[in-house]
Amino acid sequence: MRVCGLMSGTSLDGLDIAIVDFSFANNQIQHDLLYFKTVSYEESLKSELHSLMNPMTPLRTVSSMNMYLGEFFADELQATIKESTIDFESIDLISSHGQTIWHEPSTEKDSVYTRPNTMQIGDISVIAQRTGKTTIGDFRTRDMAAGGQGAPLVPFADQLLFQSEEKGRILLNIGGIANITVLAPAQSEEEVIAYDTGPGNMIIDACVAKYTNGQKTYDESGMIASTGKVNREWLNDLMKHDYFHADIPKTTGRELFGTAYVEKLWRDGEKYNCSHADIIATATMLTATSIAKEIQKYGNTHEIKEVIASGGGVHNLTLMSYITEQLPARISLLTSEDIGVNADAKEAFVFALLGYLGVQKQPNSLPVATGASMQTIMGKIAWGNLEVSR
Repeated sequence: MRVCGLMSGTSLDGLDIAIVDFSFANNQIQHDLLYFKTVSYEESLKSELHSLMNPMTPLRTVSSMNMYLGEFFADELQATIKESTIDFESIDLISSHGQTIWHEPSTEKDSVYTRPNTMQIGDISVIAQRTGKTTIGDFRTRDMAAGGQGAPLVPFADQLLFQSEEKGRILLNIGGIANITVLAPAQSEEEVIAYDTGPGNMIIDACVAKYTNGQKTYDESGMIASTGKVNREWLNDLMKHDYFHADIPKTTGRELFGTAYVEKLWRDGEKYNCSHADIIATATMLTATSIAKEIQKYGNTHEIKEVIASGGGVHNLTLMSYITEQLPARISLLTSEDIGVNADAKEAFVFALLGYLGVQKQPNSLPVATGASMQTIMGKIAWGNLEVSR
């Protein structure tokens, strides 16, 4: 089956498109990444998406953007396939994560109507109608219905594809939010552990945008952070945030580390007499420390020898060096490129896999990662146009 995986993450930087061939042989899933591209969002679209994170945004605006993003995803997908020279008719399935605009995995039940909830927009019916292809999406809600947090979902694929027989591995993804999948050697009795460690690029990107008055949206190669100095006293205070000390399973997003958090962080940095470069350096170290602190917990219990990083954060050399300096010498920090997986393509690839399994009516969730009461088949399906898909 040839699947197009679509992923738009919390960093709101663009749409990742991965075209993957899947097959099943010798009790194993075979896969071949044929093509990958990131379609960058224009600043006006980024701004509009940011505005949707505000709970005061009119429902009409959210509903309209849900339909618009479906159109946008479908059009960009078709343009990408044309650019790739892959025959559009050979595409069997589109699998879309959608754009998360709200994720509230736990709530204080202040009303009989209050429930844990999540919302990803980019309507799959619009994608199916516009492309003629069967489309699967809205994965997270099924896991929540089974008592899970609807995240993280990538660990399912991490275990399936990357668990080693000989050594423990941690799969680290540094997107807007950072998350880890802890994999003991295959024969170990230790269970898979997976959760969000906290902010990834999200706070760094927002600080860079403030520093440059919107001229830059990320710290390329970590150059700005490399010119600043980490304020250790302030960092220690930042690390007292409740999320870093919460029990697992846990997930997070812009609700905790979004605009309000960054505005306060920026003001506090100035109170600590930090230069703007110092603020960015300290924000970068906050991400690194919150990641490294969690990795260190599993070095012995899960026999960890490698941390394999993916996501946009791997391109931030200062961030990667900050993580490395906090890891024991026996643990190597690699990128997914070192094991043959495009670091930027991984999440879109994973959602292609989840979609492939979903339409095959195969379980595609990992309850030990999400806290669900049972494994489920995630994803809702919008069937392709009959006159197109025969």
